[in-house]
Amino acid sequence: MTAQTLDTKGLNCPLPILQTKKAIKGMEAGAVLEVLSTDPGSVKDFESFARATGHALVESDETDGVFRFLIQKSG
Repeated sequence: MTAQTLDTKGLNCPLPILQTKKAIKGMEAGAVLEVLSTDPGSVKDFESFARATGHALVESDETDGVFRFLIQKSG
């Protein structure tokens, strides 16, 4: 399901969101981007990002301090 992974571990807000915007811009509608982050604030940031852009936050989870988000680009 995941077409591309963006590793933003070690980066703090707003860098994970800015890098996600750049990565998703070049993707086709319906494509899924996996984003990895260690910033605890990224959970709310990606929820807000999805609402504001219309992209779907398909999945969000955390394992050992690494947050993983699956974002599907809107059409």
